[in-house]
Amino acid sequence: MTASRRGKRSKTDFDTARKLALALPGVEEGTSYGTPAFRVRGKLFARLHEDGECLVVRADLDIRDLLLQADPRAFLVTDHYRAHPWVLARLGTVSRDQLGEVLEQAWRQRASRRLVQEFDANP
Repeated sequence: MTASRRGKRSKTDFDTARKLALALPGVEEGTSYGTPAFRVRGKLFARLHEDGECLVVRADLDIRDLLLQADPRAFLVTDHYRAHPWVLARLGTVSRDQLGEVLEQAWRQRASRRLVQEFDANP
C-alpha cells in the first residue's frame, strides 16, 4: 500500500497556513494578541496561537464539534475557547486539505456576501 493510500498527511506549518489564507479574496495579514493573524474586511478569522504550534480558526460551534469528533489529533479546543466559536488546528498534524477547508469556511463566515458570491462565481 502506498503512503497516500494509508492516509499519510502532508506536513503543514504556519507558512502553509499563510499561503492558504492569503489565497482567499480580500484577506490581509496583521497581528492579533501579538501573533500573525488573518482578517477579511477587518474581521479576524484565523491567527497563530501563542504556543506557535496551533492555528486558531473561526468555526461555528456545530462545525467545531464535527471537527473535534472527526479528527481529534488535528483539532482541539482549550478551556479558553470552549464557549467561543473557535477551534485550534495543530500545525504539523492537520493535513493541508483539512486546513484549507477550515480556513475557507472561516473566511466565508467573516467575508461579505458580495465577496463570497464573487469567489464562488470564479472557481
